[in-house]
Amino acid sequence: MTKLKLGPLADDKPVKITLELPAALHRDLTAYADVLTREGGQPVTDPTKLIGPMIARFMATDRAFAKARRNQS
Repeated sequence: MTKLKLGPLADDKPVKITLELPAALHRDLTAYADVLTREGGQPVTDPTKLIGPMIARFMATDRAFAKARRNQS
């Protein structure tokens, strides 16, 4: 079993944004959704719903961002 960085998606009220992705990145996002569906058992019908959790995961693990945010207070 593959250990993906992205876990189950939270059912949260979204904020709508418009975003353009390079075609290659969209293909990778779709492939990631397919793997997440197979490995996690949770169907991902819309790969674009992965973008928010992926960004959140990225920011949560970015040490420089966390340090800058702490120093901001």
